[in-house]
Amino acid sequence: MNHWLMKSEPDTFSIDDLKRKKREAWDGVRNYQARNFMRDEMRVGDGVFFYHSNCAEPGIAGVAKVVTDAYPDPSQFDPKSKYFDPASSRDNPRWMLVDVAFVKKLTRVITLDELKNHPKLEGMTLLRKGNRLSVMPVNAAEWTYILELE
Repeated sequence: MNHWLMKSEPDTFSIDDLKRKKREAWDGVRNYQARNFMRDEMRVGDGVFFYHSNCAEPGIAGVAKVVTDAYPDPSQFDPKSKYFDPASSRDNPRWMLVDVAFVKKLTRVITLDELKNHPKLEGMTLLRKGNRLSVMPVNAAEWTYILELE
């Protein structure tokens, strides 16, 4: 099993939204590296840290799991969608997504600042200078350590 961190802006889609909906397609990813993680490496059952980004207190707010294999993101074909991609075709879709399901909301947000202060996490992809990926891997040791911080 692999582990991941997926970012969402809480005013757009939060851990509470996922809890209410129970399951959601992770659409709108328009970065090739993030797309490749979902398309090539994510598997049903993989764990996901649900990360609130671009907010007053960015950090890990909950846990989800991958519940589908990757499939074409329908928003790329919808001319009314802000994620429309006229260069993508149904025969050769450019953008993929997975569905994620709610597992739990953490008792507190484990903030980005807190994560930065743990030497055991210094190699974490999230903490690398200049990293702006919305989907990224988390290794097993990082996963276990972060869950113990709650």
